[in-house]
Amino acid sequence: MSDIYHFSRGTAPLLISIPHLGSQIPDAQRAQMTPLALESGDTDWHLDTLYQFAQALGASVLGARYSRYVVDLNRPPNDESLYPGQTKTGLCPTQAFRGDALYQNDAVLTDDERAHRLQMYWQPYHAQLRAELDRIKAEHGTVLLWEAHSIASVLPRLFEGKLPDLNIGTSDGAACAPDILAAVQAQLDDCKDYTWAVNGRFKGGYITRHYGSPADNIHAIQLEMCQSTYMDETRPYGYRPDLADKVIPVVEAMVTAALRRTVARQG
Repeated sequence: MSDIYHFSRGTAPLLISIPHLGSQIPDAQRAQMTPLALESGDTDWHLDTLYQFAQALGASVLGARYSRYVVDLNRPPNDESLYPGQTKTGLCPTQAFRGDALYQNDAVLTDDERAHRLQMYWQPYHAQLRAELDRIKAEHGTVLLWEAHSIASVLPRLFEGKLPDLNIGTSDGAACAPDILAAVQAQLDDCKDYTWAVNGRFKGGYITRHYGSPADNIHAIQLEMCQSTYMDETRPYGYRPDLADKVIPVVEAMVTAALRRTVARQG
């Protein structure tokens, strides 16, 4: 049991990572934050519920406990931009996605404080992720890393208009073998209920780009879902079974197709 993340070990060559699942904010940080920040509004809400099918697939599941407002587990430790030229959401953000201030005074985010958060929250998650990828690969010879994310469908500060409902990212093909991506896309080709894109506005964050290595039989795919497909996008961010029950089979079909293709490549 870890205070930093939730983890359950599976039996299949599949690890589902949910780095923005957490909404906890440590007491020492709460006193420095704005009331809006304490709501942890940019959390990837309810993805543990949405991905409950993962257990039946034999997946290992890793999910964060702490908010991305503490430290963003899907950003590089040096905080370099993943999308140069576009508005950046950083390693230790000072603004919410819509631009609202997270701190009463940004000066609290010193270099020492950032280093502390890296060591306390970022490193343990990535150490567990790395260890589980290595364990699965040693046992199965291959591994599929599925990065589970969600986001508000309209965020003018970060992108124009409304996002496609389902956004697949493989770092423009560098993080995943083409046939595995093709297996995922085949599940979307006949999908009439949702809009989708592959390596569009979202190409995969740090985890997809850093750990995905097809030459080493580690295949990483990120799915960034519009939260409008399964929940209310405004407070209190309620889960919507009427919506979720429709999109879950689509997500499950994509993960299953990718897993089957990953396993078949070893055959």
